[in-house]
Formats: sequence, C-alpha cells, structure tokens
Amino acid sequence: MAQMKNIRIVEVKSEIGAGTRGSGLGIDAVKVAALDFGSLFFKRYKSVEIPDENKLLFEPVKFLYAKRISGLLAMYEKVSREIQRILVEKQSFPIVIEGDHSTTGATVTGIKMAYPDKRIGLIWIDAHADLHSPWTTPSGNLHGMVLGALLGDDNLEQKINQPDEETITLWNQLKNFGTGAPKILPSDMIYVGLRDMEQQEQSLISKYNIKNFSVNEIRKRGVERDAVMALNVLDHCDMIHVSFDVDCIDPVHSKGTGTPAPGGLSDKEAGNFIAQLMTSPKVCSFDMAEINPTLDKENEMAEIGFEILQKVTNKLTTYF
Repeated sequence: MAQMKNIRIVEVKSEIGAGTRGSGLGIDAVKVAALDFGSLFFKRYKSVEIPDENKLLFEPVKFLYAKRISGLLAMYEKVSREIQRILVEKQSFPIVIEGDHSTTGATVTGIKMAYPDKRIGLIWIDAHADLHSPWTTPSGNLHGMVLGALLGDDNLEQKINQPDEETITLWNQLKNFGTGAPKILPSDMIYVGLRDMEQQEQSLISKYNIKNFSVNEIRKRGVERDAVMALNVLDHCDMIHVSFDVDCIDPVHSKGTGTPAPGGLSDKEAGNFIAQLMTSPKVCSFDMAEINPTLDKENEMAEIGFEILQKVTNKLTTYF
C-alpha cells in the first residue's frame, strides 16, 4: 500500500518560449475554472509563484534561432531551485502549472539537481516532439527545443540553420545548466500522443528508437492498460516525471492552446491515462503546459485542465 503524497503547486506564468501569446494567462484561467466548479483546490494546496521573464516579450528578438534564451536561462535558475527545494527540503510532490512548455526543462533540471545520482524517466504527453536545437528549429521558439536541450543532442546531421557564436554559447549553458548534459537519456523517455513533428525530429526519434504510444494504440489497447505499459517501459528508471501539454488533446474538444493538432486524445482519455500514471510510486512530479485562454471559448481548455488536475491530486492523496 503506497503512502499519500504531500503536494506543492508551482505556478510559472512564463511564455517566452512560445510563438503565440497568451499561455502565461493559463494559470489564472485554471483558477477561474476552479471557482466556477466551486472548488477550494487552490486553497487546499500550498503554492508558490515563480517570477517570470515575460518583459522580454516587449523587446526586440536578439537571437533568431533561440528566441529569448537569456530569459529562459533566468527561468531555469528560479524554477529548478524551487523544484529541488520542494523535493528535498519539503519532501513533497511538485505540480507545476506553466505557461509554455519550455519551463519543463527547468523542472527536470531541478529533479536532477535534487537527485544527481538517480536515473530520471520522462513521460512526454504531447502532440509535438520538441526535439529541435538552434541548428534545426524552423521557428526559433524554445518550447520546441526543450527535449533537445534535455537530451543534449544538437542533431547537427540535420542542421538547416547556422546560429551565431553567442547563441551557441547560451544554448550550451542551457543544456549544461545545473548538473551538465544530458539530463535524460533517450532510452529513459517515451512519447504519448505524438503526431506532429518535423523531419529533423523524426530522424532523432528513429536514431534512438524512442517509443511513442500513439492515440490509435492507446484506444485499441485501453487507456489504463497503456498507462501501465508506459510505466513498465521505464521501470529501469529510479524516478519518473510526467509532462502534459494540453495540445495532446484533440482540438474538437477545445482549441485553447497555441499549436493544436488534429487526431488527439479526448479530454477523458488524457485524464484517465495521467491518473493511472499517478499510481506509480516512481512518479515524482507532474506538469501541465500550454493552456491559452486567448484562443479559447468559454474557458473550455482551462476547465479540462482543472478536471485533470483534480484526477491527479485525487490519486496522489489516496492510499492505493
């Protein structure tokens, strides 16, 4: 019988890694959803808000192939230290509600800083691969490079850009921040719901044979069963972080995210899959990213996100 887990909420309104504005408002939209449901969720759990670097959005872009990377480095410092503190000093389970998905790199870095000798597994629930580097990015947006940084692979064989020396220096600082690179090994991560990627990303997925639990496979085998299978794939890891980008959900359910992609999971399928993952004692943290109420109607995606948050915390605070 597993032990109930203490929960700490970490609010990160940073959206400097995204190309579409508005994900920094996602946390407040989730709080509005909680109020609409009459929930005391945000009174029940202690939370901390990490100061963001969104002021950079009003300044000219300096690094074309790694936009606002200096601000992301500052976010890595603040977020990773807080995650380390929650895990080690507070002996608690961090739930990070973030703007754009680039913040997850800092969360995983914080886990590695807290447990440098542990092997960290990663379950990436997302429509997108996020495996780019400054050499391969088509947009320069850092939320599409977060896994490239965590894996420490620049994918130079597939390069289409030539970043300048200052960009390369900052990128290497990002990759090596905290405990050096890599933070995650390709064999220690899996995708869930991946369906939209560039050829450069596909080359790395094929090179490392990174597992993807596709939407069709999940539906064919069953949500809870596939979640257990995903955990079994990473059973060799000491700890597991679960990262959830809401664009994994099909836009037929809500378009309240910056890069929607058709053919995704339903909100119920995503919620039940994630809830099943939370039954593993190896799962040490969870994040949810990319809710954008400026692209939504009637706050639908935030309501979906809040319902999934409730499923997560219900599992974590129940003996099972």
